[in-house]
Amino acid sequence: MTSNRTRPRAFTLIELLVVIALIAALVALLLPAVQAAREAARRAQCVNNMKQVGLALFNYEAAASAFPPGYISYFDAQGNDTGPGWGWASMTLPHMERAPEFASINFSLAIESPVNLTSRLVLIGSFLCPSDTAPPNFTAINRDFATGAPVQDICVVASSNYPAMYGVGEPGPAGNGMFFRDSLIRVRDVVDGTSQTLAVGERSHRLGEATWVGSVTGAILYPTDNDAVGRYVTETAPGMILGHAGEGVGPGDPRGDVNQFFSRHPGGVNFLFADGHVAFLKTSMNYNAYLALASRAGGEVVSADSY
Repeated sequence: MTSNRTRPRAFTLIELLVVIALIAALVALLLPAVQAAREAARRAQCVNNMKQVGLALFNYEAAASAFPPGYISYFDAQGNDTGPGWGWASMTLPHMERAPEFASINFSLAIESPVNLTSRLVLIGSFLCPSDTAPPNFTAINRDFATGAPVQDICVVASSNYPAMYGVGEPGPAGNGMFFRDSLIRVRDVVDGTSQTLAVGERSHRLGEATWVGSVTGAILYPTDNDAVGRYVTETAPGMILGHAGEGVGPGDPRGDVNQFFSRHPGGVNFLFADGHVAFLKTSMNYNAYLALASRAGGEVVSADSY
């Protein structure tokens, strides 16, 4: 008896290759859109993190009548830091719902003291940009200042992506921005206006290491990779918690020093302003406008279309 059912037709090799090629083409078209959507979500989370930091700073200011110091340190007759080094971010912990971590810190002892071992290793998500690939912690190292060669490991500290703005010049004492050694800047000291003054910015660990903990006395910052991001120049410990403008490059420029600002968001860097709003500053922005935003009392007028 002859069956009326016909035998199913199989795909030929050519047809299979065509289907595979079409799928690959569709994936190639869709992948950039998916990646862009993911980056947009990460950038939005980064903005939200910075707004939380801004709220903590304002709550601190409301309680203390001044913003926290960039970092706290005694110093010798030559002006060199002698510690303890705790930074502005550590002082805002109670205002970020991290009261237990704050209570665990002995602020009268140095960051590197064994007593503060557990405290300085706490990883705080609100201080991390989701677009970055920062390790959970890193080692603060004393280096030869001329060559960057390691001399001695000092201690391990938790990572952060949000150093505060020192102003124009190398971080340390007496900056013209919002945060510096033992600073106590009040709102009325921000003569340029809080909406025209940068408070905190992003730093990807591709450029340089940063921590919420503070400035580890004696540490020297230096690029630790060969990814063509960051100049191979040594910088002092305050750069662990503070960043600066200047050096002839804008925000997010890969030619910046390890203690400047850089992000994994294409084309620029998120910054928290002293009034609490967050804006994305493009690397291509007017350079003089960037310097003006970095200072708190320079008297410059900066238009919104400058960035």
